[in-house]
Amino acid sequence: MMPPDQNTTDANQGCGQRLRIAREAAGLTVPDVATRLRMPVRVVESLEAEDWSRLGAPVFIRGQLRSYGRLLGLGTEAVHIASGVDPIRPVELTPRTYVPRMRIIAEQSARRLVYVVITAAIALPVWLATQPHLVSQDTVSGSLDVPVEIPGASVSQGSRGPTPLVASMAPVAQRPVLLVPPAANGLELRLAEDSWVEITAPDGSVVEQVLLHAGAVRAFDAGEVGGVVLGNASAVDVRRNGVEQDISPYLRANVARFTVSSDGSLAPPGP
Repeated sequence: MMPPDQNTTDANQGCGQRLRIAREAAGLTVPDVATRLRMPVRVVESLEAEDWSRLGAPVFIRGQLRSYGRLLGLGTEAVHIASGVDPIRPVELTPRTYVPRMRIIAEQSARRLVYVVITAAIALPVWLATQPHLVSQDTVSGSLDVPVEIPGASVSQGSRGPTPLVASMAPVAQRPVLLVPPAANGLELRLAEDSWVEITAPDGSVVEQVLLHAGAVRAFDAGEVGGVVLGNASAVDVRRNGVEQDISPYLRANVARFTVSSDGSLAPPGP
């Protein structure tokens, strides 16, 4: 017996019932269909029972219905309509918004300008803070018309006059600055490498805020220092009354912050 055509099948029947009637009319069992279509028996049973929840996405359901309908000679479109499974629709593409090139250039320029402003805001205070501590050479000025007596010269009283000095362009040697040792319980900083140093008084005012170079030494009397911040702290030797102090408890990422009490002892900064 030939399987029924889609024109002779009841239009009110579901796709599962149509598939089952066509399979039985063709003399095929569910395992026979599963073997010919190379699909599990449970899939064939789910198609005839219209149990779409066991078959996955609609694209797979429509593909399996198409294969089953072709095997039994049923119209593919009629089976799909009877199944009620939504047809596969192409993905809708959203057009990309066009951004003018001048707008892109303006945004990039604005970001670079912000970077320059931030860099200047950080570097300018550091540069200004170092200016008062730059060492300048001492200059000596004097009058060139100071009279000088020449010993042994026979000059008459009327012809005696001022002898001019010869100006020398050689630089005048600068006298070394002597560091006064700190008093008892005083604080002393010795730098092995360059380090940023900030010294504040007990009242919070800034005593010194400068980038010191390797070999520099700073000494402060007791009660003169209230707080200390050391940038390259591992390169700074902190001494109290000539005794080296341990600043490791106050280190964070090679930056030391501590306070100095009235008796010269070190303590962590307050909250």
